[in-house]
Amino acid sequence: MVQHEFARLFREKDPFNDILGQDIAKQQLKSALLMDRHVIIVGPPGIGKTTLAKNVATLLPDIEVNSCEFNCDPKHPLCPQCKSAMKPPRTKKVTGDERFIRVQGSPDLTAEDILGDIDPVKALKFGPSSIEAFTPGKLFKANNGILFFDELNRAPEKLQNALLQVLEEGKATIGSYAIDLPANFIFIGTMNPEETAATEKLSDVFLDRFDIIHMTYPESEMIEQTITAKKGKKLDVMFPVPLLMSALLFIRQLRLHKDVQKKPSVRASIGIYERGQANAFLAKRKTVTSQDVADALISVISHRIELKPSAKYLQTTEEFVKDQFKQFLRDHPEFEEHGGGGL
Repeated sequence: MVQHEFARLFREKDPFNDILGQDIAKQQLKSALLMDRHVIIVGPPGIGKTTLAKNVATLLPDIEVNSCEFNCDPKHPLCPQCKSAMKPPRTKKVTGDERFIRVQGSPDLTAEDILGDIDPVKALKFGPSSIEAFTPGKLFKANNGILFFDELNRAPEKLQNALLQVLEEGKATIGSYAIDLPANFIFIGTMNPEETAATEKLSDVFLDRFDIIHMTYPESEMIEQTITAKKGKKLDVMFPVPLLMSALLFIRQLRLHKDVQKKPSVRASIGIYERGQANAFLAKRKTVTSQDVADALISVISHRIELKPSAKYLQTTEEFVKDQFKQFLRDHPEFEEHGGGGL
């Protein structure tokens, strides 16, 4: 069983090496995986929720499955094609990465997208009520793997109800069919904790099937600086570390501001890192200056934040970023030592 593989890996090392920091979240995830629990990772955008889920997929051992759409175990086939085959179907070896099936949550997502639907061509051949006419959805393609549901709280309530039986019993009843198709997978969902206009409330009955794991923004400036330098694109331009640390300090202070409701993500930090280099390159300089950083702030940050109602009617986000940066320059005059920095 895959739990035995997890147990061996978790004793030997930290398997989630694609994520820097987040030690509490990683510990919670390891604990849940050991007991075959479904999880929802909750946290703001851009902090590595998807990367962490993909990291889990790399831990899954390679397995031998039938060459069908259900990833059937050759010894215990579950789909009609494999069960009715006159001779053993061909098999193939699949990696954990290949069994990582992603679903993007959206209001127009249907139960048929996840569970599957009737194929009209097969319905004409086998009859509309025949299980052979059924084409499996992503849930069955994740069999013996991971079903990753990104932005779970953007999916409609009807879809939540369709998943309840699967999460509780490990089976899915297909429409009016009298057959249950086992679905053996690890369910990892993600959602943003902040209230947005395009989210659905997850019912208590639905949430009761999950353990919740919380992720946060990078715990320290040093961790965020390492993430930014690792994930950001690079030009033939030097970005002084003290200047980058100052820019990240400004972003981290915005996250703590009492008037900021939607906070700038780590992608904002990466954006400053990349655009600062680009501005220096276009100015034919070999080193990023504070002016290069200042010139990128409005373009990179202003649309990534949202002010609270008490503040948003007094000024725009662009004006807010300008005012906060002016205050930052007064409090941190060392920022301008790297070649200017007026906004």
